[in-house]
This record gives sequence, C-alpha cells and structure tokens, in this order.
Amino acid sequence: MSTTARANEIGRMDAVRLADEIRARRLSPVEVIDATLDRMERLEPVLHAFCTPTPEAAREEARRIEADLAAGREVGPLAGVPVGIKDLVATKGVRTVMGSWAYRDFVPDEDDVVVERLKAAGAIVIGKTNVPEFGYSGVGHNPVFETTVNPWDTSKTSGGSSAGSGAAVAAGVGPFAIGSDGGGSVRIPSSFCGLFGMKASWGRVPLYPGVKDERYPGVSSWESLEHIGPMSRTVADGALMLSVIAGPDDRDRSSLPAADFDWMGVLEGDIRGLRVAYSPDWGYAAVDPRVREVVGRAVEVFERDLGCEVVEASPGWEDPFGAFWAIVINESDLVGMRRLADELGDRMTPHLREVLQAEWTAEQFTDAVMTRKAVYNKMWRFMRGYDLLLTPTLAVPPFETGIQGPTEIDGREVDQFAWLAFTFPMNMTGQPAATVPAGFTDDGLPIGLQIIGRHLDDPTVLRAAAAFEAAAPWRDRWPALLEEMGL
Repeated sequence: MSTTARANEIGRMDAVRLADEIRARRLSPVEVIDATLDRMERLEPVLHAFCTPTPEAAREEARRIEADLAAGREVGPLAGVPVGIKDLVATKGVRTVMGSWAYRDFVPDEDDVVVERLKAAGAIVIGKTNVPEFGYSGVGHNPVFETTVNPWDTSKTSGGSSAGSGAAVAAGVGPFAIGSDGGGSVRIPSSFCGLFGMKASWGRVPLYPGVKDERYPGVSSWESLEHIGPMSRTVADGALMLSVIAGPDDRDRSSLPAADFDWMGVLEGDIRGLRVAYSPDWGYAAVDPRVREVVGRAVEVFERDLGCEVVEASPGWEDPFGAFWAIVINESDLVGMRRLADELGDRMTPHLREVLQAEWTAEQFTDAVMTRKAVYNKMWRFMRGYDLLLTPTLAVPPFETGIQGPTEIDGREVDQFAWLAFTFPMNMTGQPAATVPAGFTDDGLPIGLQIIGRHLDDPTVLRAAAAFEAAAPWRDRWPALLEEMGL
C-alpha cells in the first residue's frame, strides 16, 4: 500500500479501530498523527474547521505514547487517537478565543474536565475547532476567523456552535471531536454534517471551568442548559468517548454520580417492543418538506425493521424559544457582557450585541423559569407513555453560509432561529438526546433524526441509535470533496 493510500485509510478509520490498532502496535501513534495533521493541512484552506491547530504538541504527545508502547508501559483506552476540542472548551496553554476579538489572545491556565480526562485516556489533541462568538449561534461564522463550511457542500454551513468539530469529523480529520450543547450545538452540526452526536443527560459529563477571565467573568453562561458531548462518525465512537469523559467531579456541583451501566455495553441488544412516539413538528414548527420525507422514512425503520410500536404524538407545549433565551441571559453576567459589547462595538456579532442590549426584566426571567417547569412537566408526563421520542433534529437541510437561518420554511415566514425548534427544548428538560443521520436530500445534503430518551435513560438512547445505525448504515458514505482532493 502506498504512503498516500495508507494515510487515507487512517483518515477513514473510526476511533474504536484506531485505538485497537495502536494498542496492538499494528499502527504507530506517530503515523496516525502525521496522517491526521497532513489531512488537516490539506483541508483547512477549504473547510476552516480549526482556528488553532496544535501540530507540534500533538506530534510530541504521539512520540511519548509510542515510547510507552515500546517499553510495555500501560496506556489509556484512547492512546494515540486524535481528537479536536471545541474552542469554547478550555485548554491549558492553548489559546481559547471563543470566536471573539476580546479573547483573541486568551490562554487558559487549566484544562476543562473533559480535556483532562481525554488526555489521561491517551487521546491526542490536534487543535481547537471553530465556533460562532461565545456559542450564541447555530452556524459557524464569527468576527475573528474564517467561516467554517460544510464538507458535503462548501457553499453551506456546517451548523454550530460546534461548527469546526462537525466539519473536521465529517472530513476525517480525526474520528471524533468534543462539542458542547446549550441549545443543540452538538446535535446541530452533527445533523448538518452526517454524524452521530449526543448530549447525555444533564450532569453526566461535568462542566468546568468554562471561562475564567477577570474582565468578563460572565461569558461562560448557559450553566443549567449546557452539556458537553461527542461528535463522531459512529455510535460506538460516541459511546467510547462518553465512557471516558462522563462521571462525577467535585468541581461541578451538578455532576451526577457514576453511571450504573457500561457506555459501550449498552449498545448491544435490540429495541424490539419499545413504544416510540414520533413528533414531526411539535404541533407548531415549520418543517422543510425534504426533512419531513427523509425523517419519515427513517421513522419507518423503527417500526418495520426494528420491531418498535410507533405512534405519532407530541408533548403539547407552545414554542418556548423566548423563555430559552431569557434563561441564557439570566445565567450570564449581564453587566460584564454589556460592557464587552460596548467595548467591541461593531466587532461583536450583531445578533449577540442586540440580545445583550435588550431591556430584560425580572418578570421575563421569572416567567422563563415557570415556562421551563411547564415544559418539563409536560415532557415527563408524556414520556411515561413512551420509551423514546423521535423528531427531526433540525427543521431544514444545511443552508448557505453567512446567515443565522432561513426566514422562510415550507412557505411560512419564520424567525431566523426557527429552524432550531427541535433541539433547544431538550436542553430545557435536560433529557438525553442524540442525532443520527436519517438520510440525504436528493442533492446529497445530510438530514438528522433526533432520538430522545426518558429522564436519565441514556442507555436506551444509545441502544436505539446503534440499532438504527445497523439497520440503515451511514459510515461508508463520505463527502465527494474528499475524493476530489484525493483523500
């Protein structure tokens, strides 16, 4: 096999196989990192997935792991496996810009818990992946870096806010990456990029430190909404990452006790006999007909091939988007963020500046809390009748870069964020939710299916995702861009 063919083979390997091959010394971690960094270098001028690559540190770590393997020393379960880290997640000694001019030179003095755990497991950080400013968007542009684009169609957005993580993994620049999800930001780019992405139950994966900067202490908001999770090309890779990053930590007062299940073990078995609800539109959302068609076919797989009982039904709440934004703002340092908006002026993303400068009232914040309680109460009552709830992940296929979202869906005039209707309510409830590739539009754009579980029932979500992957596999379908570039 030629060197190029070998490198391309590495780029298309999943994390489970890479870890096995490296541990068995059939693959060198140095060879893996060299192949990954070469792939990154070739794709970055097109995709702009990484805002801060870390090639020198990655190569140094690969050499260290290779020496440990040669000496017979114990290595972690992810030894030598490359991983991208979203640029909202702190990395010690590596700048964390968060898409903002205010942080263009900010270098954290400690790792986020998940980065700490990935490193301890032997994963090799290859760089920071691009985000919209402070994550306040479902797309991938910010005032500092080039706009991240979608490998399936480079005129389209990869989604956000884990924009670079989605584009990188879809193009094989590492088998998985860290995303964070305060309103859908793992599931959105995973859906747009044809990936598996999961936010486990709120508290499964601890959050710390966020951003520590004396000037603007409140930019790390979304506390009661935020999840950190995997974005990967296979369900097993996502479960493997969760097995490493999940578990309690005293630095996060909301972290849950250790799971009473094995993250990889729950992938085994079928889901025959499960009672499954399908809501195509929550009863109110505008949904693109292409999404309805593709997701509808995917839902049929659950009944026809997987043996589930599928019922079309919705939990019955009214659109809680206004309450969602009020919760985000209520959990921010509004004084500090407004000062930041004043300092940056036109260098801050317009819709972010607008939401910060709005006249928020105490009544809006308390109403938001009550709306959240009402949404959750409707949800737990609804889920007592079902094992799973299926929805589209997003209301539209990937759209062009440079906008926050379409203002018309299926002939209806909508708000520019209306396409996110299916993701953010699950951040308000904290339930486990994953997206899997449901299929593709006629012009080859990925569409996602969201799989939602009962409170704390991560195992059933993962098992259902794995069962769907086996019944309707997607792992061997890659963006045409890669073939065009000889990758």
